[in-house]
Amino acid sequence: MTANDKHAIRSLFDDYLRMYTTQDGYHTEQFSEDFSGFGCADNALIKSREDWLATSQQNLSRLKEPLRIKLNDVLIQSLADTVAVVTGLLTVYLPAQGPAPSPKTVRLVLVCRRESSDWKISHNSASIPCNLVKDNEVYSAQELTLHRQTLEQQQAAEALRKSEAHFRMMTENAVDVVWKLDENYFFTYISPADEKRRGYQANEVIGHHVFEMFDEDGITSIKRAAEQRHEAERRGMPLTDVTFEAKHRCKDGNWIWGEICYNTELDANGKIIGFYGMSREITERKQMQDQVRELAFYDPLTRLPNRHLLNDRLGQAMAASRRKQHYGALMFLDLDNFKPINDSHGHIAGDLLLIEVAQRLKKCVREMDTIARFGGDEFIIVLSELASDPTQSYVQAQRVAENIRTTLAESYQLSLNYEDKASTHIEHFCTASIGVVLFLGQAVSIDELFKRADFSMYKAKESGRNSIRFYNPAEQASLDDSQHENSLGA
Repeated sequence: MTANDKHAIRSLFDDYLRMYTTQDGYHTEQFSEDFSGFGCADNALIKSREDWLATSQQNLSRLKEPLRIKLNDVLIQSLADTVAVVTGLLTVYLPAQGPAPSPKTVRLVLVCRRESSDWKISHNSASIPCNLVKDNEVYSAQELTLHRQTLEQQQAAEALRKSEAHFRMMTENAVDVVWKLDENYFFTYISPADEKRRGYQANEVIGHHVFEMFDEDGITSIKRAAEQRHEAERRGMPLTDVTFEAKHRCKDGNWIWGEICYNTELDANGKIIGFYGMSREITERKQMQDQVRELAFYDPLTRLPNRHLLNDRLGQAMAASRRKQHYGALMFLDLDNFKPINDSHGHIAGDLLLIEVAQRLKKCVREMDTIARFGGDEFIIVLSELASDPTQSYVQAQRVAENIRTTLAESYQLSLNYEDKASTHIEHFCTASIGVVLFLGQAVSIDELFKRADFSMYKAKESGRNSIRFYNPAEQASLDDSQHENSLGA
């Protein structure tokens, strides 16, 4: 933390006190948009800066005269390049009934965060009276002064960071989880906010390895971040404020998403002796992201990939085919008897049929293959990594297509639930016409593959439906010649 940063943070702290001594109000722009704080009167968590300012103004308006505040001591602690905590020990002289004001000892904690180029207050908490706080977490003004002078002689920031008592004092009321690890990734400290988020008490976390907190993907993220840090150090460009997202294990068996920002703790020789950082819950944000992704890439009815995701999956399959020199197959499937169910029973019945078709298709292919709803009653299946021999690949694709054809031809038992009448159970039979085209690498474009599969599917319909046709270049050439002659005759 630079001298300019400390000056800016101290100015925020002084302005905060000035609000109470002058009763002139405070500017919302000096608070973070996600500001939170604990009220002094009822210790309730206030979650917006507007509510905080309104509550403060209301409390100040009740006073007949301005407060007198004596600042006994103040400490500024850097937790990361963008996060700092200011702890002040105050004597507040409250207006009293008698001739002398009533003094109260107050511990004030402000969590400040740098946003863009400015420092802002992101969290507030105060303890009144100070002696209600747990033992060893608040010191007298004289002790604080002596301790600060000692720390300044021994490089105050480094010594203060090693002091767990002071670290707890500054972080116990933070909304985000503050934690420290040793060099082997075992917890040496975690703030009480973790118990509110995950349900584990501190003594159930301290001494345990950080991997116990995450799922496999989270562990992989930690290992990847460590590799990136080692690589950056090797290039002489050490990383700071490493950030990643991971699922966190809760005591009740649930999982929450968290955004982790951490840094390394170094000794005087530059050797890593631990890690420290903050974790913020982002479960709601991840759910919103998943919903956006679901809408962008998946069909809302069948939950199958839509055209956008299909193009990406097919492109990956074609690239893998070229790299491994294995064939792939694209199937274009159209239901033969779909319109009558809509005409007889309405779109509810048609939707139920499409959902059932999607479920049956999933059982006919491997997890590595892709099923997509192309539109209406049309589906696309992409088979990846078939054989390197074209004849063997043809047999493999024929086997899968035949399994799909027979599976979809079995009767459908559908239960229709209408709002204005009793449930209705119907039986429906629906077959499919399937066109198949093999591909090797990226010899033709995605659009051309679709055209060939679509052409073969219509050939299957012309042959009587409920059948399979593989793409035949000779048939395509014959059709093209016929269309060309008709155009010349016209």
